Order: sequence, then structure tokens, then C-alpha cells
Amino acid sequence: MGLFGFGKKHAEKVSEKDVDDDETAKVEESGDQTAQGAGDDSDQTDQAGHADQSGDATDTEPEPRPVPEEPQEDYPNRGQDYGPWDINEEDGPDYDEYLDVGSYYLPFLQGIELRIKANRATGDVLGCTISYKSSSLEIEALAAPKTMSLWDGVREDLLAANPKASEKPGVFGMEVNLPIEVKGGKSVMTRIVGVDGPRWMLRGIFSGPAATQPRSAEAKALNQFFSEIVVDRGEEPLAPRDLIPMHPPVSPEQRRKAQAQAEEKGEGKQIPKRINGPFVADQETEVQTTISRGPMFSELR
Repeated sequence: MGLFGFGKKHAEKVSEKDVDDDETAKVEESGDQTAQGAGDDSDQTDQAGHADQSGDATDTEPEPRPVPEEPQEDYPNRGQDYGPWDINEEDGPDYDEYLDVGSYYLPFLQGIELRIKANRATGDVLGCTISYKSSSLEIEALAAPKTMSLWDGVREDLLAANPKASEKPGVFGMEVNLPIEVKGGKSVMTRIVGVDGPRWMLRGIFSGPAATQPRSAEAKALNQFFSEIVVDRGEEPLAPRDLIPMHPPVSPEQRRKAQAQAEEKGEGKQIPKRINGPFVADQETEVQTTISRGPMFSELR
């Protein structure tokens, strides 16, 4: 894992040049943007997609590599040309300005709204949903075996359990279209994608135009957002399909402040950490068929 959760470029710069007192003071005096922690079953919202967190980048990053627009049965070159990325992959994006939620780092997208799903009794974070204009994207990071992919089996289970579900080639390979009934008898079409990485699978559940209009601006924006996520599998022993543990959001400002304080005191700084997994039975989100339990659908009207 990078220094205080920062990307490799940041760690290299720190190793080449010590932070002097003036620079440390500037970091400590910068705004301490507090990301809301988890503590309620109702979703907690971060408006504008942590927009303020991107303003301090000092290096000009290369333009993100766009994901393929044409549908395809496979998703080749993940980890080389396209994401989602593993935290240890050399070709991955620098995630200095990403929002850290434990199992993955979320990139910046102007105009998004972040909802955090938490357990009311324990405060443990169980997931997050991104809303962008009229579309939503629910994100889950699942543990996977070392030697085999997970998405093929998860997809087969979805199709077997839901007669109305169908599969077709998509941007990220084979994906599932699944209509979900929400309150009031309303039916909402979702597009479910899965991308396998080293010992993990990242699943995205799209709704709105991002699910039904593949060439819409919202679909393209959220596809790109999903592809730029950086996954941190961690070293916890987890069974296949366990949710990788999460923690309350930690902003880039919080990580910078923790780093500056640690350098000043010469000791580690305690920042929010993800809980030890796997989740107990009453905390787990069903990862095969019961998709309507997720936070995304409770928000639809």
C-alpha cells in the first residue's frame, strides 16, 4: 500500500526529497475536509463528489485512458491498458487525489453524489453508491480465489436465479441486464458488470441512462469512472465472494494532514481503517441474487 494511501508517484517524490518545515506547515494549515463516517443504515451523502479534493494536485497527470466503447465478450488488457486497477499495478493511475473507502479508491468526477451504506448498530461501512445526473452506480469489491476468476460464476448465478435477466456483450465484457422491482411496483432496468483482478472482483450495478442508453453521456462518464477505480484487496483471509472490508471515507486532505503530523512527531498517525473481515452474517450484503437490498434501489422513486 502506498504511503498513507497515496499513489506511487507521491511516495517516490517523498522518498527523493524530505518535506521541509514550511511545506509541512502549509499542509497542516490546509482545510481539513471531513468525510462523513458511517453510523446509520440510512445512506450518508457527500455532495459534488468530493470536488474540493482535486484542487491541490501539483503534477499534471496524463489523460485517463478511455475504456472501449464497442461491446465485447471479453475485457482484455485490464491492468495494462484499462482499469479497474489493482493498487500494486505499475500502470495504474496515481490515486493521490482519490477518496479512500478501504477496499477501493474512488476517482474524482465533477457533479457526482456519494452515498455511504452503513450498519446502524456497528457503524461499519457496507458499500457505496455514486449518483451522476439521472444515473447511479453501486460498487462492490469482492474477494476472489488466487487462481480463477469470479465474474463468470457470479453472472451464471444471477441468470439462473432471475428468469427476466439476460446477458450480452458490453464495454467491460459480458454483462447482465436485470429488471428490479422497487417500491410502488415500479420496475427499473439495471446493467450489472464485473471485472476480475488479482484476488478480487469489482462489480458495478448501473441504473438510469447509464444502464439503458449505452452511448449516452452518463453511461460514458460512469463507465470511465468505474474503470479508474483502484482496488486495495488487502491481506485479510477472505472466502471467495466475501465483501472486502471498507471504512469511512478518508479524503486526500486527511491523508496529507496525517502524513505531516507523523513526520513532525516521528511516529505513525491513526487514521480510519477498514474493519476486519469477513462481515458477520447479519452485516453481509447478498452478492449473488438479492440485488434489490442494495442502497441504490432504496433511493429510487
